[in-house]
Amino acid sequence: MRKPARSQSPLKRRTTAGGLDAAMAEWLAHLGAERRYSPHTLSAYERDFRQFVVFLTDHLGQKPDLGDLGNLAPQDVRAFLAARRAQGVRGRSLMRQLAGVRSFARFLGRTGRGAIEAAEAVRPPKVAKTLPKPLSIGAAKRIVDTDLRAFEETAPWIVARDAAVLALLYGSGLRLSEALGLKGGDVPAPGQGDSIVVTGKGRKRRMVPVLASVLGLIADYTALCPYGLARDAPLFVGARGGPLSPRLIQLAMARLRGALGLPDSATPHALRHSFATHLLARGGDLRAIGELLGHASLSTTQIYTAVDTDALLRIYRASHPRK
Repeated sequence: MRKPARSQSPLKRRTTAGGLDAAMAEWLAHLGAERRYSPHTLSAYERDFRQFVVFLTDHLGQKPDLGDLGNLAPQDVRAFLAARRAQGVRGRSLMRQLAGVRSFARFLGRTGRGAIEAAEAVRPPKVAKTLPKPLSIGAAKRIVDTDLRAFEETAPWIVARDAAVLALLYGSGLRLSEALGLKGGDVPAPGQGDSIVVTGKGRKRRMVPVLASVLGLIADYTALCPYGLARDAPLFVGARGGPLSPRLIQLAMARLRGALGLPDSATPHALRHSFATHLLARGGDLRAIGELLGHASLSTTQIYTAVDTDALLRIYRASHPRK
């Protein structure tokens, strides 16, 4: 067990340990206010860093203070990642935990509280690239075209709500959180526009085209909904009028998946993947698709180029001027 590099009086350690807690609170406030991280991301970062502190408390033999963090060696950070891996944490979660430690280290440096140089010296864990699992065009159309009343024993307005949300995921490529984050004023009435305003990751807003058929489904839902849907309030609401839980849409998709005999990979997020893959397979421009999806980097969108290689080759052979 690695011991602290220096000893301190109990009073001094209580003071500096309190400094660590205060620095953590300021760091999280900074990420929320300046970096515009979502509450979900902030919660994950706080949880990850507290796990790091708990590990160091056992690893060093006492709760660390800011000075102890500055005295860490790269092997201490690697030991933390190894311990988390032994607990079953893998891939992207380990990367996020290291990213959180590094973010806090940089915050300490910028605010003159020292640095955690060991965090920058550790290479991020390697993560195997996983391809999205889109549905076939036929399966995606069956999902959004199926009358959900045959599978949902609930109020008609809830059935209409679920149908509208699923249609948005495939018709406009939204993340489920983006669809549920729509406000009443973000969506035009049928015949009064063909795009919606979406708030994506990092609270970045973008304009996304929407099909007339999807707007029709949204209009059906709003007409049936028993609650007043204000322009600045959530568009999709739960049975009691509060914000709609993503879990309810996931359950509706699971019921539909079972009824249609679709694989377990047919999830709400698979509809977003299907949107991107089907556009690309039909000759859509990769950069434009990335804009529609709200990707910050083209490299994020490029993962879809490996999904349907045969279709891309057909487009290449049909379109290349030297064919």
